[in-house]
Amino acid sequence: MTNLIGLLVAAPLLGAALLLLGGRRLDRVGHWLGLAASAASLVFALVLFTDLLGKDGEERSLHQHLFSWVPVADFRADVAFQLDQLSMTFVLLITSVGTLIHLYSVGYMEHDERRRRFFGYLNLFLAAMLLLVLADNYLLLYVGWEGVGLASYLLIGFWQHKPSAATAAKKAFVVNRVGDVGLSLAILLMFTTFGSFSFTHVFAGVDGASEATLTGIGLMLLLAACGKSAQVPLQSWLGDAMEGPTPVSALIHAATMVTAGVYLVTRSGVVFDAAPDAQTVVITVGAVTLLFGAIVGCAKDDIKKALAGSTMSQIGYMMLAAGLGPLGYVFAIMHLVTHGFFKAGLFLGAGSVMHGMNDEVDMRRYGGLRKHMPITFATFGLAYLAIIGFPYLSGFFSKDEIIYAGFAKGGNEGWLLGGVMLLGAALTAYYMTRIMLMTFFGEKRWQPDEAGHEPHPHESPLVMTVPMLILAVGSVAAGFVFDSGERFVKWLEPVTGLAHGDSPVSHGEVSIAATVVMLLGVGGAYLQYGRREVPAVAPAGRLLTRAARRDLLQDDFNHVAFVQTGNYLTRGLVYLDHKLVDGMVNGTAAAFGGLSGRLRRVQNGFARSYAVSMFGGTALLVAATLLMRAV
Repeated sequence: MTNLIGLLVAAPLLGAALLLLGGRRLDRVGHWLGLAASAASLVFALVLFTDLLGKDGEERSLHQHLFSWVPVADFRADVAFQLDQLSMTFVLLITSVGTLIHLYSVGYMEHDERRRRFFGYLNLFLAAMLLLVLADNYLLLYVGWEGVGLASYLLIGFWQHKPSAATAAKKAFVVNRVGDVGLSLAILLMFTTFGSFSFTHVFAGVDGASEATLTGIGLMLLLAACGKSAQVPLQSWLGDAMEGPTPVSALIHAATMVTAGVYLVTRSGVVFDAAPDAQTVVITVGAVTLLFGAIVGCAKDDIKKALAGSTMSQIGYMMLAAGLGPLGYVFAIMHLVTHGFFKAGLFLGAGSVMHGMNDEVDMRRYGGLRKHMPITFATFGLAYLAIIGFPYLSGFFSKDEIIYAGFAKGGNEGWLLGGVMLLGAALTAYYMTRIMLMTFFGEKRWQPDEAGHEPHPHESPLVMTVPMLILAVGSVAAGFVFDSGERFVKWLEPVTGLAHGDSPVSHGEVSIAATVVMLLGVGGAYLQYGRREVPAVAPAGRLLTRAARRDLLQDDFNHVAFVQTGNYLTRGLVYLDHKLVDGMVNGTAAAFGGLSGRLRRVQNGFARSYAVSMFGGTALLVAATLLMRAV
């Protein structure tokens, strides 16, 4: 079975190579080839998962060594894979949701002339993400990390004829490079401290390293996680990434790229457990992002950007849980998995709505679509209920466990974290109910587009609705399956560990509180959007609303703090270069030029001048000799 691990990555990588290098001869079958490559990886994943289930304890960890990548003296970096419970969880999520998105894309991208290339990029993305979670060392993980960044750039900017898409792709690429610097520095610190990049050697050497060094490594890993998972302060790229095709949004924001940061922190749990200061920063980042994304999601009228704010907030929950250490690692991954189902379902549902509405994204131009798109309404509705934590759906189990873990932190910090997460749950219910009401309820508000064509909403074809139906089943059942008998906890505990803190509240009290705040959020949205007519043009709103529409001024801050500052710094350096550096160089050249001009006058070609010079020089030598003898 070990030999199958490499095939998980090889199948989509081979598909990407064929699709991107095969030329137009594959245009007619390229989408099916891309789907087959993804499905093959899913089959290998299911076979390996079945094999792992049949093993016990430490045997549930498989390794495959392919070759030595960097053999230098006693140092060696290998291309090797590690498949344990944590990486297996991600592999199943990536391949299953990824395959469903591939199938959905067959219909969604049907009329795109570059569909073959699109599926090539999807396969490349899948291969890079699988490499990231299967690597057994940080150096190989870094290759997958950068591969995900490259593929996301290509997918976000796929419709590069649109300036907004090209700009969004560049923005995502640049912001992620900032985070990637953190991962590079963390790997360098690991090498200087432990002499190795492998997980085994790094984790074994943690006890012998200083806390300051481990804190530095942890903070650099967190910086990398913030870039990939769109956490404050590197979150600005996520909303703009909605310029890519909707399947890209589902792939990036549900099960793959944005979860990479959570994987990195959880996989590096041994490092963070030994660096409490770094853990505190992880918790802070998660808590701030949780509220940041929720507030942004409450104000967006673009359905995809509202869901992007939701993604930011939900990843904040996961990051906060990961910062809790063994109290929260398992539940961070549990919520990550359930989120993969319901958020993919929400994005695919949004794409189905756009498909039937001439690509309109403004929810103020929707209304009453449940009558025209019953399957989309049902699947989107189940995903909606899951994300708001409706009792006994998947989000109810995973989110409540994270909230309980926050309270279990103990003391004032526990109360603060629990309160923040409950507030986030209320905001989640509010913005998701707002999306449901503005899109599927009320009277129709759509108008003819710029070309005068009035939308005629209709249900999407079967190739698009089947993935939505499957994801809806996952949205309903995943949490119950994982929670029943604590199956998921027992599955992951050998890798992540599990601790039980001293919580001042019980599980039942947390569930009741979460349900109450969820109902308050739903009720608030209903009063504002269900009982009132939704205006076609958004009202001016209060200060917080206006700020949230501008992503809480994150781009304005970046423009002032970095763009303008960089421009001023560049202008200042140019001025100094012109006046100081060039002035010194040009001044020195002018001085030597003037001196040489004056010396040139002495060499005039007249014998009498040379005779006088010789006589003067002789006189000086004689005078100097006499003076030295006298002394």
